[in-house]
Amino acid sequence: MSIYMILSILFFLASLAGLWKIFEKAGLPGWYAIVPFLNIYHWLKIIDKPLWWFIFVLIPFINVFTLLLMVVETLKCFNKHGLGQQALGVLFPFAFLPYLGFAPNEKYVHPTKLPVIPKSGWREWADAIIFAVVAATLIRTFMVEAYTIPTPSMEKSLLVGDYLFVSKVAYGPKIPNTPIAFPFAHHTLPLTQYTKSYLEWIKLDYYRFPGLRTIENNHVVVFNYPDGDTVALQRQNESYYSLVRNMGREQVWRNYDVVARPVDKRENYIKRCVGIPGDTLQIIDGQIIINGTLLPNPEGVQHNYQVMTDGTQLNPRVFERHNVSNWGLVANGVYILEMNDASALQIESLPNVVAVEQLKRPAGRHEPYIFPHNPAFAWNEDNFGPLYIPKKGATIEIDARNILLYERIIDVYEGKDLEIRDGQIFIDGTPATTYTFEMDYYWMMGDNRHNSADSRFWGFVPEDHIVGRAMFVWLSLDKEKTFLSKIRFNKTFRVIR
Repeated sequence: MSIYMILSILFFLASLAGLWKIFEKAGLPGWYAIVPFLNIYHWLKIIDKPLWWFIFVLIPFINVFTLLLMVVETLKCFNKHGLGQQALGVLFPFAFLPYLGFAPNEKYVHPTKLPVIPKSGWREWADAIIFAVVAATLIRTFMVEAYTIPTPSMEKSLLVGDYLFVSKVAYGPKIPNTPIAFPFAHHTLPLTQYTKSYLEWIKLDYYRFPGLRTIENNHVVVFNYPDGDTVALQRQNESYYSLVRNMGREQVWRNYDVVARPVDKRENYIKRCVGIPGDTLQIIDGQIIINGTLLPNPEGVQHNYQVMTDGTQLNPRVFERHNVSNWGLVANGVYILEMNDASALQIESLPNVVAVEQLKRPAGRHEPYIFPHNPAFAWNEDNFGPLYIPKKGATIEIDARNILLYERIIDVYEGKDLEIRDGQIFIDGTPATTYTFEMDYYWMMGDNRHNSADSRFWGFVPEDHIVGRAMFVWLSLDKEKTFLSKIRFNKTFRVIR
């Protein structure tokens, strides 16, 4: 059992033990504290709060705020009115509740008998802000977080300007690697260009709590960008490793400030998981094959098409009317359009369109920007694999060729000392012909198949990079429209599939 699971159980038991003694100090049987629902009922009576609060305890996410507020009200019953005391109680209830319950000098006083404690205006604001920050941080870290779509890599399934909620409990919330950080900032402090928003004095190992389900093929997933472990700050929207391949390491380090980032502070990406641990993936003419079977395309998947007209130009309004994401005129009467199959059929039916053809890179043509970035694998965006996606505990044979596929997993993600000398593979100094994986891995691709930097470019996504499942779009804005027409009402309040 993981140390985090052990600590979680101990913290939970400590909180219950503290409540048991607090109930006794309030004149109630201590065992009330360990009976579900009965404990909340009597706890509300102890702190003299209305029973309709019980409703909030039953509502996911809201219940976190409610329970933390109940802790604060419990502290007041023991004359703990200081801002620091209440902050500690909210942050460490597993320690503060047992202290109140077991300390003989701590006496319970019913709220109706407590003296009125006047608070200044700044104290009222400080209480509200601190409570809100702590509660929101806990919810954001372990339950649900809001994200926005910044790029068209998932069109038409998700659009630039979509605001969505991502469930972290779906696959299990993970412990932050860097727990000391500025609230609500990711990796950079607000109003600064490159200043870190986190401290690395304390670094925690990866641990994920049990989730409600496992990742399945075609789930839309948010994850930390695997290539983002190293970043050239002045070009941090680009892969550092791609810069090194194109420019050379010395030039990159000479021209830019290069930093390393822990897993939880790497950029958040959103893609569709097309390959799960244990799958064998292949892409043939743009179609994904999983374990020898065609993976159904989600409704929003789109590709690049070449459209030829009779020489006349297409009215740009046609593209908007037929749901075309992006387009360009490359020659007289020849267009390149990003669109799905339904839009392609509509465009093909136009009277001045002669031909519509999906663009595909030919099989056997090596693209150097495609994983694993080696001519030994003549793969490209439309023809790729076959490739085995590692599963925790699975053992594969490794050799001088396929080690190119898994060397980053072994060396970086799983922290082994990998060397190749005279064609022989050494792992932690020992000759190796097999390797057993220690984590699950996933293969992520964007639904906009020809306009998405995804696993085809940088490889596998380790399980410790998974953030959560994209669940619900609560607002969709077209940032190119005027104020009154920005909201896409037909794309707002929709479930992500």
